[in-house]
Amino acid sequence: MTEWLLDGLLIFALLATAVATLWSRDLFRAVVIFIAFGLLMALAWVRLRAPDLALAEAAIGAGLTGVLLLDAARHLKSGRSE
Repeated sequence: MTEWLLDGLLIFALLATAVATLWSRDLFRAVVIFIAFGLLMALAWVRLRAPDLALAEAAIGAGLTGVLLLDAARHLKSGRSE
């Protein structure tokens, strides 16, 4: 029973962060929610007993991609074209 509840909450959180990312008007907020989505997705991979994919998702999906998107958002906000 507890496992089904945890899985249901995880699915709901994934759907909520995905929708919030798509509907966010603020670029910085959208990137932060996207990073949270990546971390939740890593947790989903752990629940599916795929620790190698979870580690890759956390490192690449949430970590590296999040940092690159935050840097791109900073450059877009400042108006520079370097």
